[in-house]
Amino acid sequence: MDEELRSLTERVRQESGGSAACEHLLATDSPDELAEVLTAPGQPLWARELAAVRLGLAGDRRAFESLVLLLNHRDAQRCVSAAYALARLGDPRTARAAAALATNELRVAYALHPVRLLVELRAPESVPALITTLQRRLRPHDPYRRVALACVEGLGALGDARARPVLNEALAHPALAEAAVRALARIPRQR
Repeated sequence: MDEELRSLTERVRQESGGSAACEHLLATDSPDELAEVLTAPGQPLWARELAAVRLGLAGDRRAFESLVLLLNHRDAQRCVSAAYALARLGDPRTARAAAALATNELRVAYALHPVRLLVELRAPESVPALITTLQRRLRPHDPYRRVALACVEGLGALGDARARPVLNEALAHPALAEAAVRALARIPRQR
């Protein structure tokens, strides 16, 4: 069991109070049983999260919608688990959904994990979404510096020349300047 799954397992065991239902969901090998948890009424959030992550890690696309909802959750731990599973799910809709979440100004407080997922996916949607999100974060007194920093670092990791103008703008922001210098250094010079 890898570290992300171990962390999720420990957390849902605590949230469930060590219930037999939790242990059953951890032990079952039935994708249909896990998928049923996603749609059955009255299921606790920890059960839906566990079922969605397990299905996502198994490549079962029935988990997609639940994982996207969890990626945009107010609880950062749920976002981390969802991003981890979505990165491994292999669903072609993932990058588009992550880009929509990252660029949604009404949910920008929860954009950190969609931004990080876009970097991991390296999809065609990644660079445009990170540029858009970072441009919006360069306003004076923007409270979402962690999101802006994740965009700067992500654009550096992706190394796409389209990011050069917005990274140059980020140089004027003290909280982002050092990361912007590093990111710009990773982008190949155009000849």
